[in-house]
Amino acid sequence: MPNKPRARDLGIPFDGVPGPLNAITDVPGVAVGHTTLIEGSAVRTGVTAILPAGQQGAHASLPGAFFSLNGNGEMTGTHWLEEAGLLQGPVMLTNTHSVGVVRDATVAWLHQRAQPDSPSHFYLPVVAETYDGVLSDINGHHVRAEHAHAALEQASTGPVAEGCVGGGTGMITHKWKAGIGTSSRVVTVLGHSYTVGVLVQSNYGQRDQLTIAGVPVGREITHSLPDVQANKDGSIIACIATDAPLLPHQCKRLARRAAMGLARVGSVAMHSSGDIFLAFSTQQVANTDDGLSAWQALPHGAAIDPLFQATVQAVEEAIVNAMIAAHTMSGLNGTVVHALPHDELCAVLTRYGRLQRQAA
Repeated sequence: MPNKPRARDLGIPFDGVPGPLNAITDVPGVAVGHTTLIEGSAVRTGVTAILPAGQQGAHASLPGAFFSLNGNGEMTGTHWLEEAGLLQGPVMLTNTHSVGVVRDATVAWLHQRAQPDSPSHFYLPVVAETYDGVLSDINGHHVRAEHAHAALEQASTGPVAEGCVGGGTGMITHKWKAGIGTSSRVVTVLGHSYTVGVLVQSNYGQRDQLTIAGVPVGREITHSLPDVQANKDGSIIACIATDAPLLPHQCKRLARRAAMGLARVGSVAMHSSGDIFLAFSTQQVANTDDGLSAWQALPHGAAIDPLFQATVQAVEEAIVNAMIAAHTMSGLNGTVVHALPHDELCAVLTRYGRLQRQAA
């Protein structure tokens, strides 16, 4: 895959210090895989798999929580996540009408990898969706079990492909082509360095709302609207990972902060948008010999504030990265969704004094 520019490569300024990859995989152990389906003129879809504890930790129990800013969407497994405070297994992203097949495929994949003496072969996997029916034949049910399995098997640490890939293949943001985006931040809390990583499947927003680096870009670049203007606003899924030790309710507090990163790019969480966020800590819950579970967590109070700030910053940048990485795509019924033009974006940011000069 050719190297794609990212938002920082264009000189777009963001707050905070990113990790080495500026990706969710900067959080140790987190792995990501994609299956991208582009076939004929009407299949523009796929699956993205996030393995919170990597291939070797597929069945790990991690502190986690979710938050629904606006619930016109789906994320399976959240009732148990809310009840137990534990994320058990992968987080899968796909299109709206493929949640069921991806959920069943994930159950089968987990069962195949379970230890024979495992006390329970019971799974409630997390599968989330956004709607790609503007570009893709969403009612054709083109995502199959083998596509979910491929995303899971290919999940790896390291750089993460962005834009028109995986579950984000057919997605649109502020009426520009978008899809998968990722970012990370490194913070110091009580003398320890921790990483917050974010991955989004971005598919929301009206053009005039788009704000980048504080600049009303959507009001400045008004051309190249999609051929079909869907009434539904779309949705966004954000997955937040951290190696900071957190309890489940602290993970929920992190998940809520994704809304503030979303707002920085211009979203108002419209009625028809499914804006659902999930956060987890990669610390595994240990059972001791006396039957008690051992948990560690940052103290309540100001110690957790740097993680809140990192989440807001990384969500904002991940959304912009999704747009910067995407390319113009044609699809269902000849509909064309254009990529955000980098040169025009840079010109607008320059006029507002917001573009950073790149080193020679």
